[in-house]
Amino acid sequence: MTSSKPITVYIDADACPVKNEIYRVAERYGLTVFVVANAYINVPRTPMIERVVVEEGPDVADDWIAERAGAGDIVITADVPLASRCVKAGAGVISPKGKLFDEASMGLALATRNLMDDLRSAGEITGGPKPFSPRDRSAFLSALDLAVVHLKREGFGA
Repeated sequence: MTSSKPITVYIDADACPVKNEIYRVAERYGLTVFVVANAYINVPRTPMIERVVVEEGPDVADDWIAERAGAGDIVITADVPLASRCVKAGAGVISPKGKLFDEASMGLALATRNLMDDLRSAGEITGGPKPFSPRDRSAFLSALDLAVVHLKREGFGA
């Protein structure tokens, strides 16, 4: 596939622990980044990084990202339903812990998320996610770098 479409990174930013890492990778590769949140978030002052503040409400930031993400784009989110929408649109999706979401993994990811949600709704104590670690940060950086290199090989961002 040959395309001159630039590679765009969309960050589901409200609780994203790897924003600074994304900024560094974006600068290295010349990527455009949209930092999407429902509150003001500081971002570096560079034309390649744009802050998008959406109105408050459930899934408003998710909808903004899902309406724009597609082939040649990378979405950073831990939100499984958003990841599913973006994968269906052809975007690459990576969790802040470096987990790649793709067509093959989305079914299990959605089922697990729904099961945990049902357990919490029923009053079960499910613990919650493990704390974010340096190993998670490293896995994320590796996954993001691989995703960018893969897209460049496919002709995006040229």
